[in-house]
Amino acid sequence: TEEDIARNNNRESMFALNQWAADYFQRYMYNEDEGRAVALTYFSSKRGFSDATIRKFGLGFCPSRGNRFAEDARSAGYKEEFLLSTGLTIQREGSSELRDRFYDRVMFPVHNVSGRVVAFGGRTLRTDKKVAKYQNSPESEIYSKSREVYCLFFAKKSIQQEDCVIMVEGYADVISMHQAGVENVVASSGTSLTEEQIRLVGRFTNNITLMYDGDPAGVKASMRGVDLILKEGMNVRIVLLPEEHDPDTFARAHTSEQLRDYIAREAQDFL
Repeated sequence: TEEDIARNNNRESMFALNQWAADYFQRYMYNEDEGRAVALTYFSSKRGFSDATIRKFGLGFCPSRGNRFAEDARSAGYKEEFLLSTGLTIQREGSSELRDRFYDRVMFPVHNVSGRVVAFGGRTLRTDKKVAKYQNSPESEIYSKSREVYCLFFAKKSIQQEDCVIMVEGYADVISMHQAGVENVVASSGTSLTEEQIRLVGRFTNNITLMYDGDPAGVKASMRGVDLILKEGMNVRIVLLPEEHDPDTFARAHTSEQLRDYIAREAQDFL
């Protein structure tokens, strides 16, 4: 029907804009003084990500001037309606001005299982407690938080080869594990595990290993996901990390081999 065609065109426009935005954020980080000083320093020095890793996952930076991205996107010919529907920009009530949702944040694109950019996570580097640490794209025609699994696109081949998926909590956890050579790792990124996420992963393997932080909150988070995974008829193992570590710091402190050995040795059957 005409409605279907219109909806499909809108979806394609949103995908195109998101891909352009991901490229823009990365270009800005590599080519502008602000991007290099703030974001590149953070990713490479603080997080220890290599250049190849940064480029693979499409990491970037959204300019700190609150409407710079919106202006550049419009100049490139992108329509206001899609800047708003993807959630890349926000319009205050009663104002015609567009503001960037992610201004002054380092950017993590979220890809769907076929590799298209459906959303973004932006992390502030400010220490101001009033500023939310993470800002995520809102739900849209192309993005449903409960249905996406961060990094599944990059991990699916390895998940099939290993016949096992390792589930961690955050963006940096996944990226550090991949960089350390363990690539069958994904994240539920900021949401409690949902049935849709478990089914999506279930297309590639029946075995899930949960690897959350070693602190009490991490233990609690892993327990929450277990019931759902068992309900979907999948096998669950849990790896608890030493209390002072999360998957990100643990991956950076060990070689690929040590990491694999630890997971193989410490993965306990949930029961």
